[in-house]
Amino acid sequence: MKRIDRYIITSFLTTFTSVFVILFCIFILYALWLFIPDLAGKGLSVWMVVKFLSYVMPTLVPVILPLTILLSSIMTFGTFGENYEFAAMKSAGMSLSRISRGLVFFILILSGIAFFFANEIIPYSKYKVQTFRSNVKDKPSLAIAEGQFNDLGNYNIKVNKKSGEDDRFLEGVVIHKKSNSGKNTTVTKAKTGELISKDDSNILQLVLYDGHHYEDIIPKNYEERRKNPFLKADFEKYVINIDLSGLMNVNLDSDNGEGADDLLNVSELKYTIDSLKVAYQSEVNSYLDNIHNRITTVIHPTDAPKPLKDSISGADKDFNGDLLSIVPINQRNQLYENASNNMMGIKYQIVDQKYNLDFKNKNIKSHEFSMYEKFAIAYGCLLMFFIGAPLGAIIRKGGFGMPIVFAMIIFVGYHFSTTFGRKVAQDGTLDAFIGAFGSALILTPLAIILTYRATNDKGMSLDRYTQPIQDFFKKIFKNKKDIQNV
Repeated sequence: MKRIDRYIITSFLTTFTSVFVILFCIFILYALWLFIPDLAGKGLSVWMVVKFLSYVMPTLVPVILPLTILLSSIMTFGTFGENYEFAAMKSAGMSLSRISRGLVFFILILSGIAFFFANEIIPYSKYKVQTFRSNVKDKPSLAIAEGQFNDLGNYNIKVNKKSGEDDRFLEGVVIHKKSNSGKNTTVTKAKTGELISKDDSNILQLVLYDGHHYEDIIPKNYEERRKNPFLKADFEKYVINIDLSGLMNVNLDSDNGEGADDLLNVSELKYTIDSLKVAYQSEVNSYLDNIHNRITTVIHPTDAPKPLKDSISGADKDFNGDLLSIVPINQRNQLYENASNNMMGIKYQIVDQKYNLDFKNKNIKSHEFSMYEKFAIAYGCLLMFFIGAPLGAIIRKGGFGMPIVFAMIIFVGYHFSTTFGRKVAQDGTLDAFIGAFGSALILTPLAIILTYRATNDKGMSLDRYTQPIQDFFKKIFKNKKDIQNV
């Protein structure tokens, strides 16, 4: 490696490391903010919180890495242009492609690392995050936070204070029991309480002491409801059994909106997609056969109705191709009714089956998007470099000023278009490949144009884009000033 290549790579790595650390800390704080409801007030130790954050960290790489590459490229090449280092390199006969050769090789390695993270590390991290959150919810003492209502089974429970071993002793307990009507008609209050659970049982016993029980009574007679009757009872000890079996089943398919496709690598996704497509097609064929059998009437020769006789001559009437002509008149109304009922049943069956097939088709699209997304992350890293490097060479501004503005504008558009592509692709309204690579394909022409202009020393004047905006605001402030003077 030549000294100039070593200098370029060292300059880039220095900027890349500092930007990556800063962005990583910002996104960790953002992730911590998102998961505050799952962590705050649960009595978790510092080690458990650190362990949870270690699971979350790899999932941030697909967002942080492209932004870091974009910002580092603009800053590094902008600094080279601002300090006239580009001019010195070009005077020595080095083109932009020659200057970027070592960095391109480094970015290719970085893209491979990004794909490895997306394919192997991130699915495992997401699985651990979901398992951790589920385990926190499953532990009764952790699932009940102080000073707020907590959803536990069929009850909403609020306690003022927890104490004792494993926070099993409660003070100031208020319980609202859920009802089918959605109204809180049953309220239980107690001064103290105790949580009793066994490792081999899904039943949690909540023992309450010295409290009251209120229950609204809804009479069947509407006029009696205006009296607002209720039932009140005092108790010294009251035991509530809460079934936690539903809470202890970790549903990885619907946790936080993330399906099982996020937990699979490429080979597993390919196998799953093939299996889902075969099952989908098999169900479609089976349903079509069922519909065909219901709407098709097979008349065997021995069961065929006898042709009608002519009322005058008594001879057989000739069949004119109309099936109703061979059916007696007194049986046609029943035939119409049976056909109508049959068609109505088929209609409802089609509606239900359509909903079922749409759901399965969305599941297939979601798996396809997850597979393409892993490759899109790697391509996005390479794309951000070919946007940032020539853009930095063109604007010739380093530091955290102008580069941050350009980087944020480009990356925000890239990130939001990727998010939009994910939504529409998983809903089945857009092809999964387009949804995953759409934002990158949109920015690819920009990368080509910037690279072409930077390679051929063609600058890019931004005045024609920014000047109309400046003139617009100047006009507004001038008009406001004239109004104040009047």
